[in-house]
Amino acid sequence: MRPLSTIKLALTSLAMLLTGTGAAQDAPLANDLTTKWKDASVYAIAVKHLDGTAADFKQFEGKVAILVNTASQCGLTPQYAALEALAAKYKDRGVVVLGFPSADFGGQEFDSAKEIREFCDSKYKITFPLFEKCHVKAGAGQSPVFECLSAKTGKLPSWNFGKYIISKDGKSATFFDSRVAPDSKLIEAAILACLNAKS
Repeated sequence: MRPLSTIKLALTSLAMLLTGTGAAQDAPLANDLTTKWKDASVYAIAVKHLDGTAADFKQFEGKVAILVNTASQCGLTPQYAALEALAAKYKDRGVVVLGFPSADFGGQEFDSAKEIREFCDSKYKITFPLFEKCHVKAGAGQSPVFECLSAKTGKLPSWNFGKYIISKDGKSATFFDSRVAPDSKLIEAAILACLNAKS
């Protein structure tokens, strides 16, 4: 008999396939936003750790980053395990995974940073950085990180666990939607392309 979590994941995946949920949504690109972020590094943006304290985002310059909008109560939450494995696999080659929790899609994230941290520690033993819970969707209150990445790629996540592979200089990115698993060949190819790109 299948575990309940496996059944839940299968049903969520089926629903996403039938409805198109999880596909990228085209980001509304106003000319001023495109101009604002064209030559900017995402790492120049001020961000906070999950606990609300200031974080040094510039420390990731020179690395290839996989930036993900995460959620603790989603059918895709088991992707955390593959993200942690990916972080471990490529750590020595200068690759980092960066998690940005959000409740924008289905309200599937805990309210407090404490709950998010406890869940990630106990369930998946997450060691990669998690940042302050934020808004991914375009509009008032959107995280500048996602505004920047949407301007660079023309894409925003339309569900939890969308993935941006960010270049070493933080000035370009490639988007993969929620349905692309962290351990897929597409993700690995994008990581290797960034690692091998001339600085």
